Amino acid sequence: MSGIKAFIIAGTHSGCGKTSVSLGLMTSLARKGVSVQPFKCGPDFIDPGHHALACTRNGKPVPSHNLDGWMLSANTNLDIFNRYAGSCDVAVVEGVMGLFDGISGTEDEGSTGQMSKTLGLPVILVVDARSMARSAAAVVSGYVRFDENVNIAGVIFNRVGSDSHAELLVEAMSLVPGIPVLGCLKRDESIATPSRHLGLVTADAGDPDMDRYQRLADWVESGLDLEALLGIIPETEVVPPFELVPQIGKVTIGLARDNAFCFYYEENLRLLREAGARLVEFSPMDDSHLPSDLDGLFFGGGYPELYAFDLGQNTRMRREIREFCKSGRPVYAECGGFMYLMNDIVTGRGRYAMSGIFPVRAEMNEKFRALGYREITTKADTLLGPVAMSARGHEFHYSSIKEDLDPEIMPGLYSMTGRKGVIDKPEGFQLGNTFGSYVHLHFGSQPEIARSLVAACKACVPVTDDE
Repeated sequence: MSGIKAFIIAGTHSGCGKTSVSLGLMTSLARKGVSVQPFKCGPDFIDPGHHALACTRNGKPVPSHNLDGWMLSANTNLDIFNRYAGSCDVAVVEGVMGLFDGISGTEDEGSTGQMSKTLGLPVILVVDARSMARSAAAVVSGYVRFDENVNIAGVIFNRVGSDSHAELLVEAMSLVPGIPVLGCLKRDESIATPSRHLGLVTADAGDPDMDRYQRLADWVESGLDLEALLGIIPETEVVPPFELVPQIGKVTIGLARDNAFCFYYEENLRLLREAGARLVEFSPMDDSHLPSDLDGLFFGGGYPELYAFDLGQNTRMRREIREFCKSGRPVYAECGGFMYLMNDIVTGRGRYAMSGIFPVRAEMNEKFRALGYREITTKADTLLGPVAMSARGHEFHYSSIKEDLDPEIMPGLYSMTGRKGVIDKPEGFQLGNTFGSYVHLHFGSQPEIARSLVAACKACVPVTDDE
């Protein structure tokens, strides 16, 4: 058991600057020699990639881990936090949306506020103070009183226009006793994180701009007293969970990882390793061949539509993947990975051939085709586990399957619900031993998935052309 400093950076709303503040804080602490462990609330894949680079330790990125009050139980969230926070000096948890925003308009499930209570961590609230002075105190007061079980330990004002503006904000906060102003950060549009249609640009997209993290740290240090912030944070006792001894070397699973496929929950990968998988990374864009002696493949999500030309041009890799799937060895693909296993992808630039496993076409659209939490229940035995197995995840994509699905060829094997109840559309498809879906499942919601995938890889005897 050890004591560390741990806190949550939350925002009044999406877009208030909590990601920039979080990255600046992480980088500032890391470059002072503090070991920082990052976490992210919610089903986000992009922010954790930036966290990892901001918290680089001994020249290596520090993986960030997702916490989620809807997808995962309270005990699972505590286990994830305690497992990784025990080896750091400071744990920084970046929130999701506004502090009290979750799956419901009346309950806190899935919100940053819920996670604060689950982990017992204080909240530092980031407030966009543009065009506000005394009203900023009213905003903070409302957040403090809304749920008194959420401990708001201090406030950081962002997008402050001038020194006199900062003075007004500090003066106004005298009306909210007990909530210190920890910093007033000046407006600086040059440090904004670039974005694209699925959110921020990923940390994997080309060579990372490491200078940008340093600029964020400079910005934070220019208007924030880090020592004062850490001084108001009490020590948190971290009790690492009991660890099962990983079953080393049972099976080898190829993990598609490059700019096109970079959306993976770190916990999913840990659970696969714990179940006995050795994960070997490869690039469907850049590698000429699959790694040798693979028992299975895992394609995560990402941006295949942005790299469709390069993926399509790598005909040798596409051919090897198609042959691998035809051999009967297990393959699991989510969202962008699922798109890559379709016949082709149609974007505004043209049509690009993909792997041709699922006999359908992915077509990009101008607007969201799906967005939100999902709970799935299997209608039959699948690679993921037995019939009637339930798991939770998230769906977020602009593409859609262009054709009307023939239930005789591609039956949907998921029953699925979202925030508003049953979602009546086919989802979750298995052809042979290849499974594809638009839903990003969190294996922490159903650890049987990792065990089933590894067991399927272990049990499979590949079919050859001679058989």
